[in-house]
Amino acid sequence: MAAKWYVVHTYSGQESKVFNHLQEVIQSGDLGEQIKQVLMPTQDVVQVKNGKKLKTTRKFFPSYVLVEMELSKDTVYAVRNSPGVTGFVGGNKPQPLRGEEVRRILGQTEKSSRQQISEVPFEIGDAVKIKEGPFKDFDGVVDEIYPEKGKIKVMVSVFGRQTPVEVDFMHVTPIS
Repeated sequence: MAAKWYVVHTYSGQESKVFNHLQEVIQSGDLGEQIKQVLMPTQDVVQVKNGKKLKTTRKFFPSYVLVEMELSKDTVYAVRNSPGVTGFVGGNKPQPLRGEEVRRILGQTEKSSRQQISEVPFEIGDAVKIKEGPFKDFDGVVDEIYPEKGKIKVMVSVFGRQTPVEVDFMHVTPIS
């Protein structure tokens, strides 16, 4: 019987506990042949708060863990009775993920390991003050946002003309 991916529902905030427990089950060798791997898809997110970059890890699927396993009474029992698990998605008869779902999820986790997603602390139209660089102390309005670069385009008034200036998230503060 070939191993397939199943979705396990956990109590809120217990994903890491379930992930670690199932990793131990695999490493102990008891069901290591039948339970192939456990996945808790996450991504690194960079937020700017109070002018400082904070890197946090965010879960793609809060309250869920993915398990690649062969479906048997032993594997279902081991997973279902792991601390923090509420059950399988699909109820009493766990339903495997379809091939395209697995490819999409695995592709998403590979992509997220290569890139960080920046959480944008500004919206287009927000009034901001530039606090560093050649336009220090200029007030402006956010015109465009570039989350992948961690920058925004701010329209500032230079000699009475609106001029676009590209500025790092950390070099501006919102004007309330």
